[in-house]
Amino acid sequence: MAVLDPIRPTILATRVIPNVDRTLAAKLGLRDDQRSLALVTCDIDDCLYVSLDEATKMADVEVVYAHSFYAGSAHASGPLSGEIIGMLAAPDPAEARAGLAACVAYATEKAWFEAADEAGDLAFFAHPIARVGTYLSTEGGVPVGTSMAYLIAPPLEATVALDAALKVAEVDVAVWFAPPSETNFSGGYLVGEQSACVAAAAAFRAAVLEIAAQPREV
Repeated sequence: MAVLDPIRPTILATRVIPNVDRTLAAKLGLRDDQRSLALVTCDIDDCLYVSLDEATKMADVEVVYAHSFYAGSAHASGPLSGEIIGMLAAPDPAEARAGLAACVAYATEKAWFEAADEAGDLAFFAHPIARVGTYLSTEGGVPVGTSMAYLIAPPLEATVALDAALKVAEVDVAVWFAPPSETNFSGGYLVGEQSACVAAAAAFRAAVLEIAAQPREV
C-alpha cells in the first residue's frame, strides 16, 4: 500500500423487509406510511454514514437508524456485523430497494478512507459533499442541500487537521466529534460554500499526512 491509497469499505450484509411488523415499526419510530425497511452493515462506519445520506437523495427513503459499534470492526459481534448498521425506511419495497442500491453503490464507488502511511495503519476520511441529503442535514443541523466537508481521523491528527482546515477555508463547524468516538476516532462536519468545503478537505488531508510523516514535532 502507498500513501493516499484508498481504504475501501466492504458492504457485509443487506436485507429488505417488505412489510415491517407494526410492533417493531413502533419501536423504530416509523410513521404509518413507512411500511418497508432496508438494512445494511459495513466494516467502515463513516463510509456508510455518507452513503446512507446519498440514499435519501436518490429514493423516497429516510434514515431511521444508524449507529457505530464500539471498538470498531475488529471487535465485531459476528462476521457480518462490521462497524455499523444502518436502516432506511420507505413507503414500499421498491423504494427501499432503490435506496439500498444507491447506498451500496456510493459506498463502493465514492466513499472511502485513505492511507496516510505506507503500512495503511493510519487512515483518515476527508470527504467533501456537494449537497447533503435529509440524514446529514439533520445530523449537522443544517438545511438540506448544504455543502459539507466530512472529516475524520485519529484523535490527535483530527484535532490538528480540523484547525488547519478552519484556517484555510471559509467554513464553520457544524458538528465536532470529541475523541474518542465509538471507534476511537475524532473529526467533524464543516459547512460552507462547495469550493470552501473542497479546500477544507484538502487542508485536512495535508495536515494528517504531515503528522504521519513526522509524528513527533518536539
